[in-house]
Amino acid sequence: MPHSLPPAAPLRGRFDRFLILGAVCLAGFVLPLNFTGPPIATPAIAAELGGSPAALTWMTNAFMLAFGSCLMAAGALADGVGRKRVFGIGIAAFGVASSLLAFVPDLFWLNVLRVVQGVAAAAALSGGNAALAQEFHGAARLRAFSLLGTTFGIGLAFGPSLAGWLTQTHGWRSIFLSSVVVATAATVFGLPRMRESRDPAAAGIDVPGSLAFTAMLAAFTAGVLEAPARGWGHPLVLAALIGSGLLLALFVRIEQRSRRPMLDLALFRYPRFIGAQLLPIGTGFCYLVLIVLLPARLIGVEGYGALQAGLLMIALSLPMLVVPFVGAVASHRVPPGVLCSGGLLLAAAGLVWLGRADPGAGWIAPLLLIGIGAAVPWGLMDGLAISVVPKERAGMAAGIFGASRVSGEGVTIALASAALATFLGAGLQAALPGHAGRVAEIAQHLGIGDLAQARALLAPTLDPATLIGVYERAFGHLVDALAAATTVTAVLVLSLFGGASAHDIANTHEAPAARADGRPERVADCGAHG
Repeated sequence: MPHSLPPAAPLRGRFDRFLILGAVCLAGFVLPLNFTGPPIATPAIAAELGGSPAALTWMTNAFMLAFGSCLMAAGALADGVGRKRVFGIGIAAFGVASSLLAFVPDLFWLNVLRVVQGVAAAAALSGGNAALAQEFHGAARLRAFSLLGTTFGIGLAFGPSLAGWLTQTHGWRSIFLSSVVVATAATVFGLPRMRESRDPAAAGIDVPGSLAFTAMLAAFTAGVLEAPARGWGHPLVLAALIGSGLLLALFVRIEQRSRRPMLDLALFRYPRFIGAQLLPIGTGFCYLVLIVLLPARLIGVEGYGALQAGLLMIALSLPMLVVPFVGAVASHRVPPGVLCSGGLLLAAAGLVWLGRADPGAGWIAPLLLIGIGAAVPWGLMDGLAISVVPKERAGMAAGIFGASRVSGEGVTIALASAALATFLGAGLQAALPGHAGRVAEIAQHLGIGDLAQARALLAPTLDPATLIGVYERAFGHLVDALAAATTVTAVLVLSLFGGASAHDIANTHEAPAARADGRPERVADCGAHG
């Protein structure tokens, strides 16, 4: 007999559902805020707590790895023990971790608590997404998830601006205290109005798969981040990268043999499902990388204050307030695949322009163009991703897309950071032939915007224009590489989604939830036909 959900409680009133949506959107706002906000405070954190460039880099990557690697497990847990329960525990734990981060004594405990914060964020987002899918149906669900995606984007976009203002006026610790306020509001206003729901066919957390997936991401990220300093052929780097490949193969094998996998690998037979997972990777290349790396250049290399840098970043962020809604409306007339790929191509053009523009005021126009292009798919991709599975597996759907989004973004940022350090190393070798032994260390400091320490490693009297010139050329190479990667992603998205209309995608037929043995009878047909 196929499994089914128990009879649903009466639908909430319009006001209650609005508050539930608002609470999940608050979580969707504050979680990415804690990803993009702290990087702009890196100079202030380094000045107070110290730490090597690698340790400071892990301040961002520790959160991203924990967040991305736990999303699928959290989605499965939400389906099994209750979506409301997982959301409530996650948002409460996130608030507690954020409050503790405001009082950390050193960088070690900051990075440890960033891991805890990332795990809690995964529970809050997966549980909230899955709960939201039970409250809204049909076109209303698509609109609700589009709004959630937009608030997620706004949190990412305005993190640097808010963090710059908080750092300059109240100190870097206030960034984490502000998260406590938002998390508390989401708990108080949304949690009491949520109805509990779960999937009776859920089989709990796939512990072996979760561990393999987390270890794979950690090994790959560590290998990529260590490569510029040690060399791509270093035994430790090779071991980490080869190990990540073996762990990926192990993860696939575990999921193939699992009775109730947290990642239904059969979904990857369908082009539109793959296309939905590529969208956050494309926006990672053209948008997220700049959100993280550009503040380091503005503050550390160009000499901007934290607030001034945050204000300039508004040019990149501002389109997120309007463009996703425009894209959602336009998708009723223009195929979503065409809209998304067109937006990515627009962002790629902006990246090419950015690499050739003068820093400061000359960046405003290309940053606006990049922001507009990235915002087009941003408002559509959550709704597109959630439409490909039955609502009974909403936790799985939220977990898969959330994991591909956050882990994909984390990997693109790690790759971009490694590429920038590699370009810097090559430039420094050519510009400073007498300092070959310290090139890797200098490149690491320069890569995180620590121009003062990079100069100190050479000679206090060195003309900083030499290092600034090396950085500008390396950054130009990086944005050209990002533009190429964004263009390739845009072409793939268009080929996978084809010309299918929003109506065709929203009404993709779904299969029964599961057979008697617990495995999917047939997944949603999200192929690019019709």
